[in-house]
Parts: sequence; structure tokens; C-alpha cells
Amino acid sequence: MSDRYNVESFNLNHTRVVAPYVRVAEVKQLNGETITKFDLRFTQPNERFIPTDALHSLEHLMAEYIRNHSDNVIDLSPMGCRTGFYLIMHGEKTPTEAAKLLRKTLADVLEAREVPGCSPVHCGNYRDHDLDAAKLWARRFLTAGMEDLLKVFHEDDL
Repeated sequence: MSDRYNVESFNLNHTRVVAPYVRVAEVKQLNGETITKFDLRFTQPNERFIPTDALHSLEHLMAEYIRNHSDNVIDLSPMGCRTGFYLIMHGEKTPTEAAKLLRKTLADVLEAREVPGCSPVHCGNYRDHDLDAAKLWARRFLTAGMEDLLKVFHEDDL
């Protein structure tokens, strides 16, 4: 077993974080362009996970709505562990910027009447969606204040 991994999240001590939070996972230079990757953690790792139907619906909703608030979004994808999402943006962005963007997006999720792209033509697993559950997870995330979203680690780990 390696002490250091190529994948940034494998090097994160998941027992020390306090979800929900927004953190910069990586800043990269690609062909002279800056790319910022965020860890948008919705639930506490190894304690709780988002059910696949809710996660899938949140992915569709957030991926669609976040682009209404920013032209810098490259990708928004769910984590395989189902505890949150990765957001990749063009430019060097701060956790505060990402958290504000996410809060606007999740407010839109709460107003949604349907999951965008939820059809056999637009989605490879269109039956695996739950709009109500997606809204529940959006509400849970939004109950955290901005200051709390920017705290990633337990106080005694600072």
C-alpha cells in the first residue's frame, strides 16, 4: 500500500472532515489555463451516503442549473462513494465562490418540478431518479451556514 496516491481524494483523511463542506481539491495549470476542482461534500464520509436515485437526480438538476449561474463550469459529477460531488471550474476559484454558486443552484433544485434529461433518450438509467429525495438532500445542504460550509476539518485538527 502506498503512502501517497495520484488521486487527491485518496490522500484526504476522510475521518477528519466534517460534512457538509466545500473545499478546493486541486488547482491545475493546463495549457496555460487554470482549472479548479472542488469537493462538494454533502454527507459525512463512512457514516452516511446519498441513495443512488437521489444522487442521480441531484446530478441532473445541479449539472443543468449550475450553468445558469456561471459560464466557468466545466463539469459537475457525483462521487463514487455517494457522499457528494466534484465541481470542476475554469479559472482559480475560491471555496466561497463555489459555495455561493452551489447555494444558488440548490435553491433552484428546491423549485424544480421535474428532473431535466430524465427520459430514455437523454439518460442511460432514466428510471433511477427521485426528485423528492434530491430536494431533501438539497435542503439538508442548505441548512448549513456559509461559515460552516467553509470549515472542512474538526476544530482540533486545525
